[in-house]
Amino acid sequence: MILSIGLLLGIFLRPIASVQNFMNGHNKFTELLGIINQSYVDSVDMESLETDAINDLLKGLDPHSVYIPASDLKVANEQLEGNFEGIGVEFNIINDTIMVVTALNGGPAQELGIQPGDRIVKVDTIEVAGNGITNEKVFKMLRGKGGTKVAVSIIRLPNTEPMVFNITRGSIPIFSVEAWRMLTNETGYIKISRFAENTHEEFLKAFDELKKDNVQNLVLDLRGNPGGYLSTAIQLVDELIADRKLIVYTEGRSKPRAEYKSEREGVFEKGKVVVLIDEGSASASEIVSGAIQDWDRGMVIGRRSFGKGLVQEPYELSDGSALRLTVSRYYTPSGRCIQKDYSDKMHYDNDILERYANGELESDSKAAILDSTPYYTLKLKRTVYGGGGILPDYLVPIDTSYNSWFLTKVVSEGLIGKFAYEYLDRNRQSITAIPNLKVYNEAYLINETAYAQFVEFVGIQGIDAPSVEENRRSKEFIKLQIKALIARQIWRDQGYYTVIQKEDKAIKLALKKLDENQALLNSGN
Repeated sequence: MILSIGLLLGIFLRPIASVQNFMNGHNKFTELLGIINQSYVDSVDMESLETDAINDLLKGLDPHSVYIPASDLKVANEQLEGNFEGIGVEFNIINDTIMVVTALNGGPAQELGIQPGDRIVKVDTIEVAGNGITNEKVFKMLRGKGGTKVAVSIIRLPNTEPMVFNITRGSIPIFSVEAWRMLTNETGYIKISRFAENTHEEFLKAFDELKKDNVQNLVLDLRGNPGGYLSTAIQLVDELIADRKLIVYTEGRSKPRAEYKSEREGVFEKGKVVVLIDEGSASASEIVSGAIQDWDRGMVIGRRSFGKGLVQEPYELSDGSALRLTVSRYYTPSGRCIQKDYSDKMHYDNDILERYANGELESDSKAAILDSTPYYTLKLKRTVYGGGGILPDYLVPIDTSYNSWFLTKVVSEGLIGKFAYEYLDRNRQSITAIPNLKVYNEAYLINETAYAQFVEFVGIQGIDAPSVEENRRSKEFIKLQIKALIARQIWRDQGYYTVIQKEDKAIKLALKKLDENQALLNSGN
């Protein structure tokens, strides 16, 4: 299982500077902590006090300058560096048991033959089944320095006797390109979850696969992508636009203007491009979508992006912790800074909730969300706006037609995923006999019997059966989710997105606009 990086939302420069370059002897802050440590009436957790003081200090700056304690820094960096060290399994905790979802490709667990559906019951000498195991405890036991060993005891049904695997931990890749496939005979699709160190290389590999199917159009899905490395975003845009075009520029009080331009021939400079974004797309995602929009290279479809136009530089502290300090703003080729106002911190923190409350996310009208300062695209001279995210060329409201109280309850308690895991566990032989994902997606059905089993399953968890109206609204959505989550266990994210996109309105609109042969898509470079 891989931790989310939502709390590390942002865009980062790669170099790590030493904060000691800025420190000359003792300062008031250091003196104050020293006095407290020596003379305060009670014992004090100085590390906690120092961390709290630093965080309070940073609150006076922008929302994205953050302090990362040494204990958290490794996990934070793993998400952007593209790997971690461990045994290489994704897992769920079901009924107080660690259930293997998949053994990651090329990892030590896969090489030793650990399979989806295996139950981890002991790690070294510690019994881990039925004793309140948590995700955090699993991470601590299974992750570790490459080359170290761990003994993992597994039960594989129908056998009830555990098998012991002696696993040597190794480097495990974290992929940022989650899925790619052909949506039609001409249109390819690539989903990117963050802009990490290996994202550009992963993108090229995915695109090579699409080229085998003669891809003519590309849908680039950046929905929910919170950002990452500035350089990676620039590399990606360079694959899509012609040479010597401005991609982004940065500027700050102590940082002179720095321009980043396309430098070489890209793999897809002529075909039609659609970029999908939403309120979870931030920073590097906004650089990519902003450059595509400003150069009239393609269409942006979805909902207004997060609105983060700040660049952080990491500074390493002497104890191994780090400061990620905002040092500049970035601007799209037309001159837009898409950073939203953060003078009111409470308003900033609640911005997405307020978009729900004011109806923006359910509207296809641009009238209420346009910033007052217009900018103009560089070829077609279309009006675009900054100061609050990237506003798509075509809006796709959130679909609330399937919402119900029953759906809210089962989603909030994670019961769809748990049922999908148990359903696959019971039907593993027949489902894994399906030859490939294409056949599964087109032919396999979550039928009424399976749905009845789901209702019975959630009833055991204390949730009342859905009403007729709740079934009318939510049943098909739940069945699709179950099917997609089963596919994820067998074919990972590729399987999930292939199934779930059957009802994806943003992709449907993208394909419709591509078929309409929009002038915007033919503006070239």
